[in-house]
Amino acid sequence: MELQPYVYKAHVVSVYDGDTCTIDIDLGMHTWIHGEKIRLHRIDAPEMTGVEKEQGKKSRDYLRSLIQDRYIILQTIKDKKEKYGRYLGEIWIQDENGEYFNINDKMVSEGFAVYFDYP
Repeated sequence: MELQPYVYKAHVVSVYDGDTCTIDIDLGMHTWIHGEKIRLHRIDAPEMTGVEKEQGKKSRDYLRSLIQDRYIILQTIKDKKEKYGRYLGEIWIQDENGEYFNINDKMVSEGFAVYFDYP
């Protein structure tokens, strides 16, 4: 049985690095989950420490420029968490023409992350 995606409105509270952020999720009917950590699904960005530190900062800053303090559409798979307990998610935002685009794919297309099959 394949798990189905769940879609929520959410607000980005902070961006930790190029593939992790903290969000508040609107579950509807005035019910919110606050402070949920989300790992961007299907991608991997440079680390914020070690030899990748400079690229990690650039990746984080680019993701911040796209989603920090914005309302987004979050797509998750029910009960699908990764090894650190973060939900895996796809993030969608609207461009200036009102069209939605995928942030995960944008991070890769702009060179700030690579596609990665996260276990």
